[in-house]
Amino acid sequence: MDIAAPFYRFIMKVLITGSNGLLGQKLIELYQSKTEHTLIASARGEDRFTNKVGYVYESLDITNELEVERIIEKHQPDAVINTAAMTNVDACESEQEACDKLNVDAVSYLVKACNKHKAHFIHVSTDFIFDGTHGPIDETEKPNPLSYYGHSKLKAEQVVMEQSNSWAIARTVLVFGIVSDMSRSNIVLWAKGALESGKAINVVSDQFRTPTLAEDLAIGCSLIAEKKATGIYNISGSDFMSVFDLVYRVADFWKLDKSLMTISTSEGIKQPAKRPPITGFRLDKARKELGYNPRSFEQGLAILNEQLNIQK
Repeated sequence: MDIAAPFYRFIMKVLITGSNGLLGQKLIELYQSKTEHTLIASARGEDRFTNKVGYVYESLDITNELEVERIIEKHQPDAVINTAAMTNVDACESEQEACDKLNVDAVSYLVKACNKHKAHFIHVSTDFIFDGTHGPIDETEKPNPLSYYGHSKLKAEQVVMEQSNSWAIARTVLVFGIVSDMSRSNIVLWAKGALESGKAINVVSDQFRTPTLAEDLAIGCSLIAEKKATGIYNISGSDFMSVFDLVYRVADFWKLDKSLMTISTSEGIKQPAKRPPITGFRLDKARKELGYNPRSFEQGLAILNEQLNIQK
């Protein structure tokens, strides 16, 4: 009698850096529902995710090359998703050494370890590598950063493309969302909070973006990992709008007082680091090759609203 060959199911092992951040925590949530994956979450310090089930946590400072090598050697992941970065654009302008250490040097350590242990490296990047003369833009656009943050992220992309044996870059735009333990706010939460408290706010009308729900970005990163896709992918929202329009739509969704909003220009706001006026991404490549399909901005606000109600 013939004996059927045993069925082996490949269990993909994924390691996330920066798992205490907004995107990192959304990735943990996503992978907790994926039984065909093993997840290793890592960040500097203690694990801040509340539901500590279904994954392993490692405290990891990615600016320490020996730590990076030790953790990747220990777990032998199939894919590493690097969400860790110094993303405070103005702080990067004044703290350039710290910015380079986390945004550039650490990426080279991760690439080196991934090469050695044959892991696919997925690096999260930004629209701030562009000068913002027009948009939305696709993956072939030539970078020309205006800020030190943008320069650091571009240098990191160059490290990935030049040194990694197996890589993908996921570029994103203006990420918003909420988790129970937030280290930083984002524009949607800021606008909602300010308007709810009756605070008058100045909002720029000359910057245009495609804001990204954190859950959608997490899905995009996981699709790249699962397909072991290579190259550059735009992973953002699909709704193109000015920052003023974004805040107006936030006010409209939660029925807040729009008279508190005052139109300003980038020059009027006087931020230390220069922002690209127009970015936003075309998503044709990610839709076609990955099956990426982000939700509308209002759908994202509805998801955020549900999560805020749960936290009450």
